[in-house]
Amino acid sequence: MTDKESLRRQVERQAKRMKKAEQERSGLIGQTVYIGTLGLIFVLPVVAGAYLGHWLDGLVAGYSVRWTLSLILLGVFVGAVNVYLFVRD
Repeated sequence: MTDKESLRRQVERQAKRMKKAEQERSGLIGQTVYIGTLGLIFVLPVVAGAYLGHWLDGLVAGYSVRWTLSLILLGVFVGAVNVYLFVRD
């Protein structure tokens, strides 16, 4: 496969994606659902990390927020990766 063939295939694939996107252009409700989905896939790992971390910190004697903070940060990272993967497709 030559570079010209590869480039032609990439351009054709992108053109098809653009035509499909124009045909499937959604209205206000579709955009609202899309933004809501993005919010959920970002926030749910953060909230789950906070609850799990708080529970683990409760098992330790004394005052500790080590697990809570660590799992919140992990949730932010996981949520960001989720959003990236969702938007990329």
